[in-house]
Amino acid sequence: MAHPQVLSRPVRCAVVTVSDTRTVESDRSGQIIQTLLTTAGHRVHDYRIVPDEPARIGPLCQTLAQEAEIDCIILTGGTGIAPRDTTYDAIALLLEKTLPGFGEIFRQLSFQEIGSRAMASRAVAGVYRSTLIFSLPGSSNAVTLAMEALILPELPHLVSQMQA
Repeated sequence: MAHPQVLSRPVRCAVVTVSDTRTVESDRSGQIIQTLLTTAGHRVHDYRIVPDEPARIGPLCQTLAQEAEIDCIILTGGTGIAPRDTTYDAIALLLEKTLPGFGEIFRQLSFQEIGSRAMASRAVAGVYRSTLIFSLPGSSNAVTLAMEALILPELPHLVSQMQA
């Protein structure tokens, strides 16, 4: 079966860093995501830093997903198991469709780099209201791995699938 045509325009993204301590100046992971997206020809329409609180993360993603100019939301931070790591919990409640392969492959690739600690990552991806959502760890190495190995190669195809 032939794959549908890939999106013929740049993917329009929002980047959200989930952190209680990061600032625009110190947000290395958020900066990496933005740089990799724009270098690949995509557009960053929104960038925010939000505290690691489900009551803030979920509503922000709902608001961003309602904006017509955003196809994809990429979050970084809050995917571990520490008490303040609540991004997964907020995102998992929103997702209407999940992409289990994203988290599975990400953890497999992470295992090759960091060993068994990869099992503590709750990286997740899916769809909410025709908006693709990726939730990545806060580590800049993890962000680079996820973006380069998984997200950027498939982003136009995944967005075109949602619009088919």
